[in-house]
Amino acid sequence: MPASFPSPADGLAIATYTWDDVPGAPVGVVQVVHGLAEHGPRYDRFAQALVAAGFVVSAADNRGHGASVSDAVPLGSFGAAGVDGFVADIGAHARQLAEQHPDLPLFAFAHSLGSMGMQLALLDEPVRYAGVVLSGSTTLDGLGEVLAGLPADAPGLAAFNAGFKPRTGFEWLSRDAAEVDAYVADPLCGFPTEDAIIGGVLGQAGRAADPSSVRDDLPLLLVSGDRDPVGGRGGTNVTALGDRYRAAGLTDVTTTLYPEARHELVNETVRDAVTVDVVRWLRAHLPG
Repeated sequence: MPASFPSPADGLAIATYTWDDVPGAPVGVVQVVHGLAEHGPRYDRFAQALVAAGFVVSAADNRGHGASVSDAVPLGSFGAAGVDGFVADIGAHARQLAEQHPDLPLFAFAHSLGSMGMQLALLDEPVRYAGVVLSGSTTLDGLGEVLAGLPADAPGLAAFNAGFKPRTGFEWLSRDAAEVDAYVADPLCGFPTEDAIIGGVLGQAGRAADPSSVRDDLPLLLVSGDRDPVGGRGGTNVTALGDRYRAAGLTDVTTTLYPEARHELVNETVRDAVTVDVVRWLRAHLPG
């Protein structure tokens, strides 16, 4: 059984997974926030690489995902707490990690839906992050435009597969067929989700569009594949997101687009290069 903490929104048990077999003394902690219709343990390979680089890693199953479910918050739902509850859970997890590791810098790696929740969490930063990585992200207003351009007759996440040669309906995730097949075979991935999840995120687009409350010395790394449909054609929305943070006064914002890569960079054919780049960035932002 995974460990858990109670959501400050409604008491839901939020499942957590920890990788801490660090060689020698740990240098930092990384909070992982996963995407829509997946779960924390999928990040095991990435977490193991971070551990080898000296970082303790903790991933939480988002509410309505993985083991963070209940009668009131079933699989594919955020429950009555909605997106506000999701964002509150991100903050609670960050505070727990900061309390558990008071002498270590805390970083975050937030992917897709997780990156959107993190954008909202950073408006009222729950703890002082040493740096945040946003993977497979987009501007929330840009996401609305992307969704409006998807085929209306395609179900759920499979709608993002428009433009890719179809085999499973999830080719948009990665060029690695084995990774796509593992996703399709996983009962805790690709499941139907309530429209209220994405609808709730889109409802926060106006607030997220003004990141002026984010502290200006927060280091940000944005990583995306330039064929990730979530980020818009050629990663235009990812580039726009980085520009938006810079315009708000943030002084350390890096945007990296990987040519031909799709949505799940840590499961892509370039995953080793992506992992090296992320580790290098994390270590470059260690205090001192």
